[in-house]
Amino acid sequence: MFEGKTLLITGGTGSFGNAVLRRFLNTDIKEIRIFSRDEKKQDDMRHEYQAIFPEYAEKIKFYIGDVRNIDSIRPAMVGVDYIFHAAALKQVPSCEFFPMEAVRTNIIGTENVLTAAIDAGVKNVVCLSTDKAAYPVNAMGTSKAMMEKVIVAKSRTVDPAKTKICCTRYGNVMCSRGSVIPLWIDQIKAGKPITITEPTMTRFIMSLDEAVDLVLFAFENGESGDILVQKAPACTIETQAKAVIELFDASKKTEIKIIGIRHGEKMYETLLTNEECANAIDMGNFYRVPCDKRGLNYDKYFKVGDVKRNPLTEFNSNNTKLLNVEETKAKIASLSYIQERLTEK
Repeated sequence: MFEGKTLLITGGTGSFGNAVLRRFLNTDIKEIRIFSRDEKKQDDMRHEYQAIFPEYAEKIKFYIGDVRNIDSIRPAMVGVDYIFHAAALKQVPSCEFFPMEAVRTNIIGTENVLTAAIDAGVKNVVCLSTDKAAYPVNAMGTSKAMMEKVIVAKSRTVDPAKTKICCTRYGNVMCSRGSVIPLWIDQIKAGKPITITEPTMTRFIMSLDEAVDLVLFAFENGESGDILVQKAPACTIETQAKAVIELFDASKKTEIKIIGIRHGEKMYETLLTNEECANAIDMGNFYRVPCDKRGLNYDKYFKVGDVKRNPLTEFNSNNTKLLNVEETKAKIASLSYIQERLTEK
């Protein structure tokens, strides 16, 4: 499906962009464009892929710009077939202290990307959201929830035969940039206690490859305006910490230090709200939440009965499959990042 096509990844220097590159570079895709605002990360990325994939590196094109500025996006859209929109402010505490920055990037930036994509005739756009958008309690989650509303609203205004717009929502990606496992590994290697916020807190866990799988599933199976969710497992923060200790500390003497919940954090995360479950469609390993296509003429709904509600209820990190330490350790150990860190001297 990507043969001879051009793919644009916004925020492409991040963990997700790198995972997509490693998945697609040696396929028959024509070109992958990396759009971001950090020239240093782009330069590092350029040199890295020239070194490890010299025969394919020419497929990667770099564009400096900012999703907050639509005029910087438009030139990168020319000739693009597909977009994975990953650019975002993702750190909960930083968004909590600077909420308007989250608004400018996550909400207005998404509106800019979609407007430019529609104007350029891009065939398919998949936007990346987060479990924090469901029942948001912090600025990051609220901005992502509004991002999703922008996506769904935008999908109603464009012919899906010309531009299809979907959204994926997923939980914590293990070993992605800024995530907790790399921090714990550094603390263990330095002989320090590892710091956790609250032992009983639960979080969905998935790998970068699974995140890419979800986006590709949305790309192939989603209809315009859909939100798609993977049925991910979860574990407690304490379970995850113990799994990392068992992998990286043979003596298992590393202490766990509890530092308390940070600004804006939840005790558990939700991937599907109770309200979304009413219309969710079970697709095996994924849920699909169709766009509400009703108009603003609510009067007719007083005359026509509602359809039967889906029996599915809220899907969160407390009621999904909870992994034990051994299961969590196996999932973490399968990651290439972990295998590389285990071989360090």
